Amino acid sequence: MSSESTPELPEPSDREASVQRRDVVADEHVDVIVVGAGQAGLAMGFCLARQGLRFLILEDADSVGAAWSNRWDSLALFTPRRYDALAGLGFPGEPDGYPTRDEVAAYLKTYASTNALPVVLNSAVQSLAPIDCGYSVEVNGKQLTADQVVVATGPFQRPRTPALAGLLSPEVFQMHSTGYRQPQGIPSGTVLVVGGGNTGFQIAEELSGTHSVHLSVGSKQTPLPQKIWRRDLFWWLTKTGLLKTTVDSRLGRRLRERETLIGSSPERLRRQGVALHPRAVGASQRTVNFADGSELLVDAVVWATGYLPDYSWIDAPVLDGAGQVRHRRGVTDQPGLYFLGLYWQHTRGSALLGWVKDDAEFIATQIQTLAESRKVRPAAVNRELPIHAETQEASDHAEPQ
Repeated sequence: MSSESTPELPEPSDREASVQRRDVVADEHVDVIVVGAGQAGLAMGFCLARQGLRFLILEDADSVGAAWSNRWDSLALFTPRRYDALAGLGFPGEPDGYPTRDEVAAYLKTYASTNALPVVLNSAVQSLAPIDCGYSVEVNGKQLTADQVVVATGPFQRPRTPALAGLLSPEVFQMHSTGYRQPQGIPSGTVLVVGGGNTGFQIAEELSGTHSVHLSVGSKQTPLPQKIWRRDLFWWLTKTGLLKTTVDSRLGRRLRERETLIGSSPERLRRQGVALHPRAVGASQRTVNFADGSELLVDAVVWATGYLPDYSWIDAPVLDGAGQVRHRRGVTDQPGLYFLGLYWQHTRGSALLGWVKDDAEFIATQIQTLAESRKVRPAAVNRELPIHAETQEASDHAEPQ
């Protein structure tokens, strides 16, 4: 996908550098801990800061928005810049252009610094468990506690590679799409890209300029053009309200099962010389077998086969048998534990840069409601102690903790 020239963003400020060098303090207690400093975690932090809450955003990588910096070099969003802003800070550049990977990473860093968000880098969370006063979070061998926790690690957690990858010969070069950067990183010869989503199509298209490329598509997806009648697709989706369709509606349930290709199509790939195959079902040595009985001799395979959730560090009853989060719009049955940035968490936009703020605002309201209910609960249940007028006044006007 073509994109306009990259606008210049401010250099990270001294304030950002000092925030990012903050270390975890053992036994520290805060109102809220947010796990993850991608767009979901930063959107959540903005809301919590407006509420005046004491919170930390824990990030296991060495920079804000690291997940974007680790994508392939030519990646560009399929949402125009006018739709890519988080709350309180516009996305710079030509509004109808498509931001690159590096633009998004730079924007997220600037967002964290502009809003002085308390991001703590190199802070991988080893465990999260409920305790009497809220939650215990282990970070780099240190214990923190919080009244409430938001898990904002997003949908891209553990790369998924099919078992048949292990059946190929060591001579065959293999990588998951998370490791792909540019065509020069793939050996010459016949390359098979496995995966029929937007990632698989985009990588196959880029490789077609330098390699003999084949694409294996397991589940067909509906192709949509990037522009319709000179308007961007997301202009139409916004105007028609489709991006606000909720997952629990009849239409939302149908749309969730029909993921789309944006700006790509099988016909477009064929015109560029890419050969398409059905689902890959077997492999042996250098040969990959497909569902229609055909086979292909390969030199390299790129597995664009998505991700699996990894919540093994969460010791709380919030997952189903498949390891998926049980929630309603990010709110779990475990009081004070929330998730943000999940695919179709509430709408199609829940995991998208420009729309995650809507779910963040909703969860922030839930956090505030629970915090306030916990403040008044002791007075309400202890009927042996009268509530004096001056005590009630102090409670009404107390500063946020």
